[in-house]
Amino acid sequence: MQSERLKRLPPYLFAEIDAKKRAMREKGVDIIDLSIGDPDIPTPKHVIEAFCEGAHDARNHRYPPYNGTQEFREAAVSYLKETKGVDLDPNSEALTLIGSKEGIAHAPLAFLDPGDVVLIPSPGYPVYTTASLLSGCVPYEMPLKKENGFLPDLGSIPKDVLKKAKLIFLNYPNNPTAAVATKDFFKDAVDFAKGNGLVLCHDAAYIDIVYDGYKAPSILEVPGAKDVAVEFYSLSKTYNMTGWRLGFAAGNKGLIESLGKLKTNIDSSATAAVQHGGAVAMTSSQDCVVNACKTYKNRRDVLVEALNKKGWNVVKPKATFYVWVEIPTKEDSRSFASKILEKTGVVVTPGLGFGSAGEGFIRFSVSYPTERIEEAVHRISSL
Repeated sequence: MQSERLKRLPPYLFAEIDAKKRAMREKGVDIIDLSIGDPDIPTPKHVIEAFCEGAHDARNHRYPPYNGTQEFREAAVSYLKETKGVDLDPNSEALTLIGSKEGIAHAPLAFLDPGDVVLIPSPGYPVYTTASLLSGCVPYEMPLKKENGFLPDLGSIPKDVLKKAKLIFLNYPNNPTAAVATKDFFKDAVDFAKGNGLVLCHDAAYIDIVYDGYKAPSILEVPGAKDVAVEFYSLSKTYNMTGWRLGFAAGNKGLIESLGKLKTNIDSSATAAVQHGGAVAMTSSQDCVVNACKTYKNRRDVLVEALNKKGWNVVKPKATFYVWVEIPTKEDSRSFASKILEKTGVVVTPGLGFGSAGEGFIRFSVSYPTERIEEAVHRISSL
């Protein structure tokens, strides 16, 4: 038995990919999976030790506060003050999440009513669309085009759509395109949200995965952003904690209160011992993040340079651990990704899976060992 709302959902992209991988493995193929952004670098040792310390504390064996532990929320706002110069109240402008995916998925349900339109980047993280559909809202795709630096053209959104729109999702550094945004763009986005009565949800999951001297801004650095915006942070990518399920939301007090009210009725926050580990991660030395970025940069260089030798004309991204590649043939993205898998055993993500505007591209992830990336590009070179 399945609800009508579930029937309306498209198949989750990575579930489809997993099925293809299983089929190839059953045939004895050595699979190199460059499709999903799941860091292979271990969680820093001092974070693990902090978690173990928290796990041995009997106070953490009980329910944590619904909005997260005081320690974690204070660490989150301290991190934003230290890294972005943003001042926030830990008691009203920050909220613990069970991973940023959970917070993003609950945002339309917390902020909107059925029938409201949600402006969604295409290509974009699939959860923006599925969360909108599950809450009874109507997703409207904003195409991210190469010629515009993979930024949405906010001025091109039809007026009749804007009249019904209540929320806009943005994500920079961007998944899947690896594009970055300037503070000027964020200022324009904040002004656009204010002028059209929109909630602005910014997904900042990759804000710390940066290269070549680039520093990604927070949208909360823009004056007046807290009037309309809430930003979603993930410890998964920054500290290699995907399996820990920990993140936080920060920004507008009313939005934080609404999201917190929803979560109070749905979950009981992240495990307190996990929050202790996360607090230590954000308030201790960030050398672990710097070193991880050095590793990803080296892998990025290996991948991009090899693809360019093949004549694919790939630009090195300044952030994320993704490489967004325009398909060099006239094949569609699903066919091209399937051909790579079937002929080389290398798994990449078809751009169409991120939205209609992702057609014509594929995404590589460099969150896998360098030697496997080198082997992957060697195999692809034989195509």
